Amino acid sequence: MRYGVCADPQAAPTLAAAGFDFIELHVQNHLKTVEGDDAFQPALATIRAAPLPAPAANCFLPASLKVTGPVIDAAALEAYALTSFARARAAGIRTIVFGSGGARRIPDGFDRGSAWKQLVWFGKLIAPLAQDQDVTVVVEPLNRARDECNVLNSIGECARYVKAVNHPNLRLLADAYHWALDNDSFGELVTNAHLLHHVHIATVPSRLPPGGEPCPALLSFFHALVLGGYDGPVSIESRWDDLPTQAPAALAALVALVEDATL
Repeated sequence: MRYGVCADPQAAPTLAAAGFDFIELHVQNHLKTVEGDDAFQPALATIRAAPLPAPAANCFLPASLKVTGPVIDAAALEAYALTSFARARAAGIRTIVFGSGGARRIPDGFDRGSAWKQLVWFGKLIAPLAQDQDVTVVVEPLNRARDECNVLNSIGECARYVKAVNHPNLRLLADAYHWALDNDSFGELVTNAHLLHHVHIATVPSRLPPGGEPCPALLSFFHALVLGGYDGPVSIESRWDDLPTQAPAALAALVALVEDATL
Protein backbone atom coordinates (compact mmCIF):
# COMPACT_ATOMS: atom_id res chain seq x y z
CA MET A 1 0.00 0.00 0.00
CA ARG A 2 0.99 3.64 -0.49
CA TYR A 3 0.13 6.21 2.15
CA GLY A 4 -0.96 9.82 1.74
CA VAL A 5 -2.84 12.66 3.35
CA CYS A 6 -5.66 14.89 2.14
CA ALA A 7 -3.86 18.21 2.36
CA ASP A 8 -2.91 21.47 0.71
CA PRO A 9 0.30 21.47 -1.39
CA GLN A 10 1.84 23.77 1.21
CA ALA A 11 1.72 20.87 3.68
CA ALA A 12 3.66 18.59 1.34
CA PRO A 13 7.15 19.37 2.75
CA THR A 14 6.00 18.42 6.25
CA LEU A 15 4.32 15.25 5.01
CA ALA A 16 7.31 14.29 2.87
CA ALA A 17 9.60 14.68 5.88
CA ALA A 18 7.25 12.43 7.86
CA GLY A 19 7.59 9.72 5.21
CA PHE A 20 4.27 9.91 3.35
CA ASP A 21 4.12 8.99 -0.34
CA PHE A 22 1.61 11.51 -1.70
CA ILE A 23 -0.94 14.21 -0.98
CA GLU A 24 -4.59 14.20 -2.00
CA LEU A 25 -6.00 17.51 -3.20
CA HIS A 26 -9.44 19.16 -3.35
CA VAL A 27 -10.86 19.36 -6.88
CA GLN A 28 -12.70 22.66 -6.48
CA ASN A 29 -10.09 24.43 -4.35
CA HIS A 30 -6.91 23.29 -6.04
CA LEU A 31 -7.99 22.83 -9.66
CA LYS A 32 -10.10 26.02 -9.63
CA THR A 33 -12.83 24.20 -11.53
CA VAL A 34 -15.36 27.02 -11.31
CA GLU A 35 -12.77 29.63 -12.32
CA GLY A 36 -10.89 30.46 -15.50
CA ASP A 37 -7.48 29.40 -16.69
CA ASP A 38 -5.92 32.53 -15.21
CA ALA A 39 -6.74 31.14 -11.75
CA PHE A 40 -5.76 27.57 -12.59
CA GLN A 41 -2.26 28.20 -13.96
CA PRO A 42 -0.77 29.56 -10.69
CA ALA A 43 -2.48 26.75 -8.78
CA LEU A 44 -1.01 24.22 -11.21
CA ALA A 45 2.47 25.65 -10.70
CA THR A 46 2.07 25.24 -6.94
CA ILE A 47 0.95 21.62 -7.32
CA ARG A 48 3.86 20.80 -9.61
CA ALA A 49 6.37 22.44 -7.27
CA ALA A 50 5.29 20.39 -4.25
CA PRO A 51 7.78 17.76 -3.05
CA LEU A 52 5.10 15.05 -3.07
CA PRO A 53 2.95 13.98 -6.03
CA ALA A 54 -0.81 14.51 -5.94
CA PRO A 55 -2.30 11.44 -7.67
CA ALA A 56 -5.80 11.95 -6.23
CA ALA A 57 -8.29 14.72 -5.46
CA ASN A 58 -11.61 14.73 -3.63
CA CYS A 59 -14.73 16.94 -3.52
CA PHE A 60 -15.53 16.59 -7.20
CA LEU A 61 -18.81 18.49 -7.64
CA PRO A 62 -20.06 21.70 -6.03
CA ALA A 63 -23.36 21.30 -4.21
CA SER A 64 -25.01 23.69 -6.67
CA LEU A 65 -24.44 21.31 -9.58
CA LYS A 66 -27.16 18.78 -8.90
CA VAL A 67 -27.09 15.19 -10.13
CA THR A 68 -30.49 14.20 -8.74
CA GLY A 69 -33.82 15.97 -8.60
CA PRO A 70 -36.39 17.64 -10.87
CA VAL A 71 -33.93 20.03 -12.54
CA ILE A 72 -30.65 18.67 -13.92
CA ASP A 73 -28.39 20.73 -16.19
CA ALA A 74 -26.79 18.04 -18.32
CA ALA A 75 -24.72 20.47 -20.37
CA ALA A 76 -23.31 22.13 -17.26
CA LEU A 77 -22.43 18.77 -15.70
CA GLU A 78 -20.63 17.65 -18.85
CA ALA A 79 -18.74 20.94 -19.18
CA TYR A 80 -17.70 20.83 -15.54
CA ALA A 81 -16.51 17.23 -15.86
CA LEU A 82 -14.49 18.03 -18.98
CA THR A 83 -12.76 20.91 -17.20
CA SER A 84 -12.11 18.87 -14.07
CA PHE A 85 -10.60 15.91 -15.87
CA ALA A 86 -8.42 17.99 -18.19
CA ARG A 87 -7.04 19.98 -15.26
CA ALA A 88 -6.57 16.81 -13.23
CA ARG A 89 -4.46 15.30 -15.98
CA ALA A 90 -2.36 18.46 -16.22
CA ALA A 91 -1.72 18.28 -12.47
CA GLY A 92 -0.82 14.58 -12.49
CA ILE A 93 -4.06 13.58 -10.75
CA ARG A 94 -5.35 10.19 -11.87
CA THR A 95 -8.10 9.57 -9.29
CA ILE A 96 -11.06 11.85 -8.56
CA VAL A 97 -13.31 11.11 -5.60
CA PHE A 98 -17.05 11.40 -6.17
CA GLY A 99 -18.39 12.04 -2.68
CA SER A 100 -20.15 15.35 -3.33
CA GLY A 101 -23.02 14.76 -0.93
CA GLY A 102 -24.72 18.05 -1.72
CA ALA A 103 -24.73 17.42 -5.46
CA ARG A 104 -26.02 13.86 -5.28
CA ARG A 105 -28.44 14.24 -2.34
CA ILE A 106 -31.98 13.26 -3.35
CA PRO A 107 -34.39 16.15 -2.72
CA ASP A 108 -37.18 15.52 -0.21
CA GLY A 109 -40.18 13.95 -1.93
CA PHE A 110 -38.30 13.09 -5.12
CA ASP A 111 -38.71 9.52 -6.35
CA ARG A 112 -35.67 7.42 -5.38
CA GLY A 113 -35.99 5.19 -8.41
CA SER A 114 -35.80 8.22 -10.70
CA ALA A 115 -32.83 9.54 -8.72
CA TRP A 116 -31.01 6.23 -9.11
CA LYS A 117 -31.49 6.41 -12.88
CA GLN A 118 -30.09 9.95 -12.85
CA LEU A 119 -27.04 8.80 -10.90
CA VAL A 120 -26.41 5.94 -13.32
CA TRP A 121 -26.85 8.32 -16.26
CA PHE A 122 -24.29 10.65 -14.69
CA GLY A 123 -21.83 7.81 -14.16
CA LYS A 124 -22.20 6.72 -17.77
CA LEU A 125 -21.68 10.34 -18.86
CA ILE A 126 -18.50 11.00 -16.93
CA ALA A 127 -16.69 7.66 -17.07
CA PRO A 128 -15.74 7.88 -20.78
CA LEU A 129 -14.78 11.54 -20.32
CA ALA A 130 -12.51 10.54 -17.45
CA GLN A 131 -11.03 7.72 -19.52
CA ASP A 132 -10.09 10.20 -22.25
CA GLN A 133 -7.88 12.02 -19.71
CA ASP A 134 -6.51 8.85 -18.05
CA VAL A 135 -8.53 9.60 -14.90
CA THR A 136 -10.60 7.21 -12.78
CA VAL A 137 -13.59 8.42 -10.77
CA VAL A 138 -14.17 6.61 -7.48
CA VAL A 139 -17.55 6.59 -5.74
CA GLU A 140 -17.41 7.26 -2.02
CA PRO A 141 -20.06 5.94 0.40
CA LEU A 142 -21.12 8.81 2.67
CA ASN A 143 -22.60 8.13 6.08
CA ARG A 144 -26.23 8.46 7.12
CA ALA A 145 -25.40 8.75 10.83
CA ARG A 146 -24.39 12.39 10.47
CA ASP A 147 -26.58 12.99 7.43
CA GLU A 148 -23.75 13.57 4.95
CA CYS A 149 -25.98 12.21 2.19
CA ASN A 150 -29.12 10.13 1.66
CA VAL A 151 -27.98 7.96 -1.25
CA LEU A 152 -24.89 5.87 -2.05
CA ASN A 153 -24.30 5.39 1.67
CA SER A 154 -22.87 1.87 1.95
CA ILE A 155 -20.17 -0.23 0.32
CA GLY A 156 -22.86 -2.54 -1.05
CA GLU A 157 -24.97 0.24 -2.53
CA CYS A 158 -21.95 1.93 -4.12
CA ALA A 159 -20.75 -1.40 -5.49
CA ARG A 160 -24.14 -1.90 -7.14
CA TYR A 161 -23.80 1.58 -8.62
CA VAL A 162 -20.34 0.83 -10.03
CA LYS A 163 -21.69 -2.36 -11.59
CA ALA A 164 -24.70 -0.52 -13.05
CA VAL A 165 -22.46 2.07 -14.72
CA ASN A 166 -20.19 -0.76 -15.88
CA HIS A 167 -17.15 1.21 -17.01
CA PRO A 168 -13.50 0.64 -15.99
CA ASN A 169 -13.00 4.33 -15.20
CA LEU A 170 -15.69 4.42 -12.53
CA ARG A 171 -14.71 2.40 -9.49
CA LEU A 172 -15.25 2.18 -5.74
CA LEU A 173 -13.75 3.99 -2.75
CA ALA A 174 -13.95 2.73 0.84
CA ASP A 175 -13.79 5.24 3.69
CA ALA A 176 -13.13 3.84 7.16
CA TYR A 177 -14.77 6.81 8.89
CA HIS A 178 -18.10 6.51 7.05
CA TRP A 179 -17.93 2.70 7.16
CA ALA A 180 -17.44 2.59 10.93
CA LEU A 181 -19.84 5.41 11.74
CA ASP A 182 -22.69 3.61 9.94
CA ASN A 183 -21.60 0.15 11.12
CA ASP A 184 -21.34 -0.88 7.48
CA SER A 185 -20.82 -4.48 6.44
CA PHE A 186 -17.45 -6.22 6.88
CA GLY A 187 -18.52 -8.87 4.39
CA GLU A 188 -19.52 -6.37 1.71
CA LEU A 189 -16.13 -4.71 2.02
CA VAL A 190 -14.33 -8.02 1.54
CA THR A 191 -16.60 -9.10 -1.31
CA ASN A 192 -16.30 -5.83 -3.22
CA ALA A 193 -12.62 -5.14 -2.59
CA HIS A 194 -11.88 -6.05 -6.19
CA LEU A 195 -13.79 -2.91 -7.24
CA LEU A 196 -11.73 -0.65 -4.96
CA HIS A 197 -9.39 1.90 -6.50
CA HIS A 198 -8.79 4.18 -3.49
CA VAL A 199 -9.24 4.29 0.31
CA HIS A 200 -9.79 7.01 2.92
CA ILE A 201 -9.27 6.55 6.64
CA ALA A 202 -9.89 8.41 9.88
CA THR A 203 -10.96 7.39 13.35
CA VAL A 204 -14.44 7.41 14.81
CA PRO A 205 -16.01 9.27 16.42
CA SER A 206 -13.71 12.29 16.17
CA ARG A 207 -12.28 11.93 12.64
CA LEU A 208 -8.66 11.97 13.76
CA PRO A 209 -5.59 10.44 12.10
CA PRO A 210 -4.64 6.86 13.06
CA GLY A 211 -3.48 6.74 16.65
CA GLY A 212 -5.38 9.91 17.53
CA GLU A 213 -7.93 8.05 19.64
CA PRO A 214 -8.84 4.41 20.35
CA CYS A 215 -10.60 3.04 17.26
CA PRO A 216 -10.83 -0.76 17.00
CA ALA A 217 -12.86 -0.39 13.80
CA LEU A 218 -9.72 0.61 11.88
CA LEU A 219 -8.17 -2.81 12.43
CA SER A 220 -11.36 -4.51 11.23
CA PHE A 221 -11.42 -2.21 8.21
CA PHE A 222 -7.88 -3.10 7.18
CA HIS A 223 -8.46 -6.77 7.90
CA ALA A 224 -11.32 -6.67 5.38
CA LEU A 225 -9.09 -4.91 2.83
CA VAL A 226 -6.36 -7.51 3.27
CA LEU A 227 -8.84 -10.37 2.93
CA GLY A 228 -10.19 -8.76 -0.23
CA GLY A 229 -6.71 -8.35 -1.70
CA TYR A 230 -6.59 -4.55 -1.77
CA ASP A 231 -3.08 -3.14 -2.07
CA GLY A 232 -3.69 0.37 -3.41
CA PRO A 233 -3.38 3.93 -2.07
CA VAL A 234 -4.65 4.94 1.36
CA SER A 235 -5.29 8.60 2.25
CA ILE A 236 -5.75 9.94 5.76
CA GLU A 237 -8.74 12.29 5.58
CA SER A 238 -8.90 13.76 9.06
CA ARG A 239 -8.56 16.89 11.12
CA TRP A 240 -5.13 17.74 12.52
CA ASP A 241 -4.21 19.83 15.54
CA ASP A 242 -0.43 19.93 14.97
CA LEU A 243 0.55 18.41 11.62
CA PRO A 244 4.37 18.43 12.06
CA THR A 245 4.08 16.61 15.37
CA GLN A 246 1.20 14.29 14.49
CA ALA A 247 2.17 13.24 10.95
CA PRO A 248 5.08 10.89 11.79
CA ALA A 249 3.08 9.23 14.55
CA ALA A 250 0.04 8.85 12.28
CA LEU A 251 2.11 7.16 9.57
CA ALA A 252 3.66 4.79 12.10
CA ALA A 253 0.22 3.93 13.46
CA LEU A 254 -1.10 3.36 9.95
CA VAL A 255 1.76 1.05 8.98
CA ALA A 256 1.27 -0.88 12.22
CA LEU A 257 -2.45 -1.25 11.51
CA VAL A 258 -1.77 -2.77 8.11
CA GLU A 259 0.84 -5.10 9.55
CA ASP A 260 -1.51 -6.23 12.32
CA ALA A 261 -4.31 -6.77 9.80
CA THR A 262 -2.17 -9.18 7.81
CA LEU A 263 -1.44 -11.45 10.78
